[in-house]
Amino acid sequence: MTGIHIVFYTLLISIGASIILTGVYVSFYRRHRLRQALDGPTVPRKKSAVSKVTNLITSYLAGTNKEIEEKFIGAGIYDIALAPYYFLIKYTICGVGTLIILFSGDAPLSEAAASKVVSLSILVVAVVIAPDLYLDMRRRALSAKLTRKLPYLLDLMGVCVQTGMTIETTLFYLTSEMAAFDRDMAYMLKRLRDRTQTVGLEKALGELHERVPAPEMRSFVMTLSQSIQHGTSIYGVLSTLAKDIREIQLLSLEEKAGKLASKMSVPLIIFIMMPIVILITAPGIMRMLG
Repeated sequence: MTGIHIVFYTLLISIGASIILTGVYVSFYRRHRLRQALDGPTVPRKKSAVSKVTNLITSYLAGTNKEIEEKFIGAGIYDIALAPYYFLIKYTICGVGTLIILFSGDAPLSEAAASKVVSLSILVVAVVIAPDLYLDMRRRALSAKLTRKLPYLLDLMGVCVQTGMTIETTLFYLTSEMAAFDRDMAYMLKRLRDRTQTVGLEKALGELHERVPAPEMRSFVMTLSQSIQHGTSIYGVLSTLAKDIREIQLLSLEEKAGKLASKMSVPLIIFIMMPIVILITAPGIMRMLG
């Protein structure tokens, strides 16, 4: 059995084991929370070692759930049902796969050490590193997409404000209207609207900048916050900001177009200039050698 077959069967067995362990954990956790809710306040008792370990693992997973959910949402994955079990699934697959690779073969720990190291490296990269890289790549792509569409959103907000709507009413209206055109923009507006109702507009704008850390989004957040604090005209501010962001995006496109000439010089020299030099000098060199 080759290393590729070992990794393939390892992934299949690991995924099955992770699904079983995740189901067991979810069932135990739900029964534990249901028992706590039904028992109500009771007299505190001394906890056993098993309950302490269980509470420690549960608190660790609960502490990281918020971060994983934010990572999923930042990557554009809004169905976060599997987010609480992200670490559990990933490291269960890695652990079971490592055991299978180490103890496979006639002499598990000494035979074919090089192939086992390669298989373990592939497993770690594919199971532990690759999912995080994929989420980070999607997060940056989503941030760039929202930044490109920000001027159009500012124009729509300016039109709504000019008709007499407040910022909160504008967010309510645009959230329902944008759902049919852009799912990501609609979700961003929905979170901004919900957080505005909970913690206020200024703090909700700050959280928006943390989720989309782009210079254009920072300009939008700072400009809108200052306009709200000082009571200036929001319509004029939104129109000016949309114009400035469009100019910045145009300048960035011109900068990328200007760099194309220097980037094209390298393949031009390697694939065109060098073969031409060889074709010109090769006949003379062959005559001299002959």
